[in-house]
Amino acid sequence: MSDQRSGGLQTSEITLDVIEALHELDGAGVSELAAHIDVAPSTVHRHLSTLSENGYVEREQDRYYLGLRFLRLGEYVHTRKGLYDNAKRYTEMLAEETNCRSVFLVAEHDVGVYIHTAAGKHGLWTKSTIGKRVPLHATAAGKVVLAYDDSLDVSDIELEEFTPQTITSVEELRTELETIRDQNYALNIEEQIAGVKAVGAPVFDADDTVVGAFSVSGPANQMHEDWFEESLPQTILGIANEFELQMKLS
Repeated sequence: MSDQRSGGLQTSEITLDVIEALHELDGAGVSELAAHIDVAPSTVHRHLSTLSENGYVEREQDRYYLGLRFLRLGEYVHTRKGLYDNAKRYTEMLAEETNCRSVFLVAEHDVGVYIHTAAGKHGLWTKSTIGKRVPLHATAAGKVVLAYDDSLDVSDIELEEFTPQTITSVEELRTELETIRDQNYALNIEEQIAGVKAVGAPVFDADDTVVGAFSVSGPANQMHEDWFEESLPQTILGIANEFELQMKLS
């Protein structure tokens, strides 16, 4: 019985690995997929066949891509909570007001997930990165959530180094989170990506529980000190407060 269960779990894990690899590689052939996830090509082909028969994978000549069936599932996840759906308008407002890229992030299993993104006039990224998973300790929005979410323990998080500015010490991170709680916003000074700065602010529900965070990012050479450390945080806090008020009234 345990062997069957173990085999079933392994099969499910390979299926998930195939799906993730197809997304990461933006489509791939059988041999490329097999090498990428380190399993036999015949095994990959069986999983692709099952996924294809059920509409989760599309074949174009000798390459496989994620199918449109994921679109329906993704839209369900994206709008399952009213919070997620309503945050879109405020993310766009933030981008318009600051002319920078803005995101709305929530935490899931010790990582941050972008629920909404909007590109401002001076944004570094124009493509949507909805669903992207990012480190909590190295992003402005992520640090904000870490500062206020009691269910998250910094000692359980892998403090991976992305740039020389990334905080990789638990004690240093805890000190940073205390500062964030004192000022109610977080700064990210090239901690995830060299040459990029960001500011993040929390969003609380009616029970004063943090449910996510907004952040704005842009090129470090355009984030002038006074605006970055004073004006921009107040702008983000204002948008976050508007969103909180809207949630309470709806």
